Amino acid sequence: MLDLREITYQPQTGSEKILDDISFNVHENELILICGNSGAGKTTLLEIISGLTIPQKGSISWKNKTISARQRRWISGVVFQFPERYFLGTTVGKELKFGHKSLREKNIDIVLKKVGLSGINLAQAPEKLSGGQQRRLAVAVQLMRNPTILLLDEPTAGLDWSMKNDVKNLVHNLQNKNTIIIVTHEPSLFEGIPYKIITLEKGKIKKLMKEHYGG
Repeated sequence: MLDLREITYQPQTGSEKILDDISFNVHENELILICGNSGAGKTTLLEIISGLTIPQKGSISWKNKTISARQRRWISGVVFQFPERYFLGTTVGKELKFGHKSLREKNIDIVLKKVGLSGINLAQAPEKLSGGQQRRLAVAVQLMRNPTILLLDEPTAGLDWSMKNDVKNLVHNLQNKNTIIIVTHEPSLFEGIPYKIITLEKGKIKKLMKEHYGG
């Protein structure tokens, strides 16, 4: 279980707290949706969970052991908004292999199957893929690291309806294999998938819905 306790964060240049006394827990292989208006602190919360940002106060534990920011970076895979803007590989294959000194083709095939990209041409440029495929590729890049916790920041942003459905299917396929935390303005998109919702407002938890199974 991922357990956050009294997480508080205020940037050095800011006069107000972005996150104020945030506490909640996430069970293994659970799907959590984090909702709220722009500026509520959603992305900052993902950055803290992933170890990319360090809070001034609070602790985070995994399986009842407090873990440092460095340890959280090891177990987390993060896909931020519009990840296709940050692809570095000139081909799909090179993008998947980026940062891996030795990688078996079998491992690539396994990950591509997980995200629904089996049989994709590894020699084509990532920008040639559809929007939904690019989001799937971004998730695949993180899955190459074999993360325990997968963090997605607005994974449907800028996509049309059919491509958004691609993302929903991807999340559904990954469920029960990873602990997944998603920042989204579109919780209704995930109807039919069991999840919990955390609603943030001005850096505080406004509402915590224990369970939701959708329509």
